[in-house]
Amino acid sequence: MEMKWRNWLKNGWRAAALLPVLLLSGCSGNSYWIFDPKGIMAKTNLFYMIVDVVIMGAIVGLTALLVIWFMWRYKKGKSRGKYDPHWSHSNTIEIFVWGIPIVAVGFLSYFAVRGTFEINPYNPTVITHHMKPNGDPVEVDVIATDWQWLFVYPQYHMAVANELVLPVHTPVFFRLTSSAVTTTFFIPQLVGMIDVMPGMRTKNALMSNHIGEYQGIASDFAGAGTSWMTFKTKMVSAGDFSQWVQQVQKAPGSMTYASFNRFAQPYINVHHHVVYFSAVEPGLFDHVMAEVMRGKTWPLPPMMTENMVDYMQKQAAEHRD
Repeated sequence: MEMKWRNWLKNGWRAAALLPVLLLSGCSGNSYWIFDPKGIMAKTNLFYMIVDVVIMGAIVGLTALLVIWFMWRYKKGKSRGKYDPHWSHSNTIEIFVWGIPIVAVGFLSYFAVRGTFEINPYNPTVITHHMKPNGDPVEVDVIATDWQWLFVYPQYHMAVANELVLPVHTPVFFRLTSSAVTTTFFIPQLVGMIDVMPGMRTKNALMSNHIGEYQGIASDFAGAGTSWMTFKTKMVSAGDFSQWVQQVQKAPGSMTYASFNRFAQPYINVHHHVVYFSAVEPGLFDHVMAEVMRGKTWPLPPMMTENMVDYMQKQAAEHRD
């Protein structure tokens, strides 16, 4: 019996030693992105998350310490605590019981209200309060399909599929909708996630002072091609952005509503193809949203869910891979 307990104890210690390794392994790759913000919205969001965790952690930690102290002090038979049969009230206990929660709720309420305005996706004051008087923000219309992203730049009358390029030191304002199911637009290092819904319009915004390439994802599961529904977000200098715009505007393709009907057909973008469209039909975003509201759909081919391997071969034969 003693040997069995020793084995259980030994195995328990081994499991405890492996736990930190498993936890730390989760910090690698994309799970670490939110702790390395490169955008004002993402950095502000992380700050408020830390504030919430610290305040709630302090409450839980203090409560745990008090429980341990009471267990030690008033353990039966140790005579550490004084017994008073006539005791009925203590101002000190009242201060702790009511004062700490009031202070904690006050702190949380203050930061909650301030944070609600600062990172409100429809009007983030953390960005708008720092906009230059004559600044020229970039506007991007985002349309999600099954399973690609179309980024329309209405100011430049162009569009790009599956790649987002933006200038640094410049506010960027998004309008987002979906032609299919609800998904989520998320660039962990630049801006928090927001739902993208069919027939509806949501908004978001970002601003970054860091040149670099960041991963954008669809963070909600939305069917067979969700794993490949990713896009690179490139933050570049103003000069490089102007050159990139000129490059896109020379592309041969154009995006009309008719060509969007072809683009929006279910497609698994395994190789993460990026496509440039030098011209875009005016009002495409509103047109797509209105058509979806009227019941327009792009149905999934049954073969896509019944036999994925054969469907991918068919997709490759059509030169859509």
